Amino acid sequence: MEFSSKLLERAVNEMAQLPGIGKRTALRLVLHLLKQPKEQTEQLTSALLSMRGEIKFCKKCHNISDVEVCEICANPSRDASLICVVEDIRDVMALENTGMFKGLYHVLGGKISPIDGVGPSQLNISSLVEKVKSGTVKEIIFALSSTMEGDTTNFYIYKQIKEYGVITSAIARGIAIGDELEYADEVTLGRSLMHRIPFENSLKNM
Repeated sequence: MEFSSKLLERAVNEMAQLPGIGKRTALRLVLHLLKQPKEQTEQLTSALLSMRGEIKFCKKCHNISDVEVCEICANPSRDASLICVVEDIRDVMALENTGMFKGLYHVLGGKISPIDGVGPSQLNISSLVEKVKSGTVKEIIFALSSTMEGDTTNFYIYKQIKEYGVITSAIARGIAIGDELEYADEVTLGRSLMHRIPFENSLKNM
């Protein structure tokens, strides 16, 4: 792709680094920004810089937050004895949109994937184990995607916490094998959550 401007080329190259954005889409987005009032582009730039510089991770669940403890963890009406384990913030958003879960979350920040160089120590697993050890947690719900990496991560965590007597369950397989939670519709996801099964039962399908 030939560019008549180095500034345009640089902007397109940076935009093309975003997930799912190719060079042609990046060019279309950059040209769109050029057509907009300068103030609108400045607002976008300011929003991105503020997000990158000021956003925090909840010290309790590792969810993205504007403050040290996210709104979900700080809500006294949520059931702190019920924790849903998810891969990332997108899964929290998907589950919250169902309006059917009233417990808390624990965001792992990924899933175990040796082929990608991701091991247990690189995820937020130890803090989850500490929560279970504290004795305040009654049930852990595994809500990771139905993939080999998701199942491996579930099983690893299960082995770490099974001796503490906490109930472990997994969302029902209303989600197709290999699907990511964020792409499931709210009704299917809500039903999968409400009709969760004991985790030990899910091991029979592994």
